[in-house]
Amino acid sequence: MSDTDAGPDASAASDGAEGWFEALPSGATEDTDTESDAAARAAARVREGTAASPADWPVRAVESGFAAGADEYYDRLKAAATRATREAVRERERADDAQLIHAVRAMDDVERTANELAERAVEWAGSLFDEVEPGIEGARAVAAREPESEVERRAVSLAARAAELDDERAELAETIGRTAPAVAPNLSEMAGPELAARLIALAGGLESLAKKPSGTVQVLGAEDALFAHLSGRAPSPKHGIIYTHEYVRGTRPADRGSAARALAGKLTLAARADHYAGERRSQLHADLRERMATIRARADTDEPDAAEAEDE
Repeated sequence: MSDTDAGPDASAASDGAEGWFEALPSGATEDTDTESDAAARAAARVREGTAASPADWPVRAVESGFAAGADEYYDRLKAAATRATREAVRERERADDAQLIHAVRAMDDVERTANELAERAVEWAGSLFDEVEPGIEGARAVAAREPESEVERRAVSLAARAAELDDERAELAETIGRTAPAVAPNLSEMAGPELAARLIALAGGLESLAKKPSGTVQVLGAEDALFAHLSGRAPSPKHGIIYTHEYVRGTRPADRGSAARALAGKLTLAARADHYAGERRSQLHADLRERMATIRARADTDEPDAAEAEDE
């Protein structure tokens, strides 16, 4: 950036208005206890400031006494910009949709770990006890046993850990069920809290999901299949994670592509309504129900969608 470029340090035009550094002490960018308030003000000015036109900010910083020279000015600008970036990242990580992403990813991790531990526990218990059932329920049954030896105690303890993780998974699902409707009311009502959370997680946030075209939303979660198609090794995927929605899964195979397109289109509109307006849009849900009724009515006439037939 040249001295006359308008960059993140520009908070005023060159018409005499103040720059981001003016009226700040020279140590404002030092993140110390005594200068923390001034450092916060400097970071806020860097984040929020604008300039109508370029100005020679290093020269003005020297003239105002903020810096002894251009090098010192840029060092202090870097410190303020770094703090501003940290604060922006911290705010983003604490956002409600970011917490929802953490919750759904944690739920998946806990479920995977619980299943792996349960498999190991019941296999071990099967060598010690009679009639051990597989899976989490088998682990729960093992955890309820009274061990009679050190080895049995360890196997029972491992099974108990698997059961506890499964309980944690259920509690995380309840948290998602309460949080998702508050973060994305339209999306949660249309997709269900868990699928809504997964879509937000796959997109990287509610804002990112709201900005995606419906065709991308339709295949979220099917990236491997999509890349295989783009390289000519597989047909185009008709749906990604939205397959778990009853409107897609419960539609006959000949019409699932149409159902997935219709659902993805309305999910995209729901995400946009949640992000930009934050209000429930009842018409979205009514339109989706009407569209799905039309698609499923084809089964009565045994006439699949023409576009669907071409995909086949």
